[in-house]
Amino acid sequence: MVIGKYRIGLRTLKTSVAVMCCIIFFHLTHRGSPMVATLAAVFALREDMSTTMSFGKSRILGNTIGGIAGILYYICLLKLPNQSIGEIFLVPFFVLVTITVSTRLNNQKGIIGGVATLLFLCFSIPKTSSFTYAIDRVIDTFIGTLFAILWNYLIKSPLEDKEETLEEKKEALAQKKEEIKTLEQEIQTLEKNIPPGTPLD
Repeated sequence: MVIGKYRIGLRTLKTSVAVMCCIIFFHLTHRGSPMVATLAAVFALREDMSTTMSFGKSRILGNTIGGIAGILYYICLLKLPNQSIGEIFLVPFFVLVTITVSTRLNNQKGIIGGVATLLFLCFSIPKTSSFTYAIDRVIDTFIGTLFAILWNYLIKSPLEDKEETLEEKKEALAQKKEEIKTLEQEIQTLEKNIPPGTPLD
């Protein structure tokens, strides 16, 4: 779609619709701020379905790691007499932990989301609600990612449709080749079991 000098791509449109769905869902369910869910939808929605699934998994795993790190941070902070000093040292430490664990799990794509979740927990919420907030933020990530996957599945570009059709035909061709190979093996087995000189007519 072209409006004047500006081109609105299909991915841009799908991203906007996914964000809108997140906002509507949060209003209807009274879940509070849809910020994390909308960010998850924007991060997860990519140019095609397979890439969207990959980024969605990374985002969910990253936020889960960040959420767990945030809970551990809160537990440690409560045990310190001076929380301001604790904050100075504990926040960087748990950022390090989040990045290290994500890297160890080969989840480099989810590092930014995981650290963002951790920092949300550390600085943006009342200390009394950290546990619930961490769990809710991970759930919000699922919600945003699911909307991204849904709209990438429902609205496909013509090129993506052609690529999907091509992949389906390749899979069908590979299956036919396997069937032919199996039939050839069966024929060879039957031929070995036929006594020499037996007429085949």
